[in-house]
Amino acid sequence: MKKEFSIWSEKYRPQTIDECILPNETKNAFKNFVEKKDIPNMLLSGKPGIGKTTVALAMCKELDCDVLFIKGSDENGIDVLRGKINTFASTVSLSGGMKVVIIDEGDGLSPAMMLGLRNAINEFSKNCRFIITCNYQHKLNGPLISRLTVFEFSIHSKDKSKLAAKFMKRIENILEIEKVDYDKKVLAEIIMKFFPDFRKTLSELQRYFDTNGKIDVGVMAYIQNISVKELMGFLKDKQFSNMRKWVAENLESDPAHIVRTTFESLEDYLLPASIPAAILILADYQYKAAFVADHEINMTAMFTQIMAECVFKE
Repeated sequence: MKKEFSIWSEKYRPQTIDECILPNETKNAFKNFVEKKDIPNMLLSGKPGIGKTTVALAMCKELDCDVLFIKGSDENGIDVLRGKINTFASTVSLSGGMKVVIIDEGDGLSPAMMLGLRNAINEFSKNCRFIITCNYQHKLNGPLISRLTVFEFSIHSKDKSKLAAKFMKRIENILEIEKVDYDKKVLAEIIMKFFPDFRKTLSELQRYFDTNGKIDVGVMAYIQNISVKELMGFLKDKQFSNMRKWVAENLESDPAHIVRTTFESLEDYLLPASIPAAILILADYQYKAAFVADHEINMTAMFTQIMAECVFKE
């Protein structure tokens, strides 16, 4: 029986490589693996929501592989390797097909797990393939990366408008299937805000629709409020990795707007005694933003200092 999903990003996840919205060069490489009926051990690296996991699952489905899916951020210890992974990889597929271990969010793996995976890739090379996805390739060690064929998932400026148009058409189709009333201009604005994070685009649209019953101009303010609340939660709980991911996802927004929105929300999240320190931090990094070469580093440093020096409300 087919599993039914209520989350749009899962319900409408592409099932074939042809359905994936990717640059032709990337898509053709994976279609070639399907045609040859063989795949290498791979590392798929790139921004969140760009299609790394989706294309890996679609390729395995087309090849009728036996798949073991591991969430690297949760199952990242050596016991997972010795138990689930080695048991799966060491046995022959009952259907006679290829066996594949997909490790999603591999940049969350422990050093011991990375070391063990190097040995597993060598030991089970005749029987099993390994596909690791990650957002930050530098978090994986060199010897592990050297055993993998690396695919960088990125979208060049020349492909951006074409792929964004395809995704616009895909989302319009999803909204029509879900019987959602939407404003086409607002939809285009949302897509360009989050592009190329397709998963986040769908998630934010669904969250707003579930609250308001349609997609209208109010979605932009709603998303901004939800986003800041999420960021403040990361700062309060000292979740550096999630904060850094938030910065990467929101970097296309005007840095001055992000600083202003954070400033306006301080009283909602910080103890009164910490608000002056936070304002000084925001002012300092806003000034630096006019000179820095890398805005992501500057903004990450700003929120790291707030995280370290300010006290949040319970």
